[in-house]
Amino acid sequence: MVDLRSPSGRQAQHRWKGICQAILVLAAMLPLATPALARDSLGMFDHWGAFRDPAVPRCYAIARAEPGRRGGAWQAYADVGNWPRRGLRGDVHFRMSHRVAPSAPIMLSVGGQHIPLVGGGTDAWVADPRMNAAIVAAMRFNPTMTLVARDSQNRRFADTWQLAGAASAMDSAAVGCAEIH
Repeated sequence: MVDLRSPSGRQAQHRWKGICQAILVLAAMLPLATPALARDSLGMFDHWGAFRDPAVPRCYAIARAEPGRRGGAWQAYADVGNWPRRGLRGDVHFRMSHRVAPSAPIMLSVGGQHIPLVGGGTDAWVADPRMNAAIVAAMRFNPTMTLVARDSQNRRFADTWQLAGAASAMDSAAVGCAEIH
């Protein structure tokens, strides 16, 4: 038995307290780390990354928008997803930097094309699967794409993405889910 009043007893007590605190911190962080561990990195390609989430399963290419002049409440990103069990491939989605005004038009410009999007809140997508294919094709051969809309205060905002690396990230995401049925 260790006498907790002795110097070696106090050291043992201090060490045990430190170990307990470390275990509590790690236990508290475990739920936060689990979702991050569920995704496999398929690669980083310039401004774009490709990931596989085997739990869903899905694979996707994703990039953050460039910082806007007006900032925004959310970090804007664009992703192109493959959901093999749903039969979806090249599904384009945008998270906008601002909450869009109800009924406000949302327009994507890429490669000289102006493509209307649908959405609400902070999310936008295309209404037609053919437009998904048109956006993905345009992303392969153009340097940037820009989404323009009006926020809930009726102010115009724009989110712009650099497309360097988008083609490689989209291809990597497609290959990453090729064997999942």
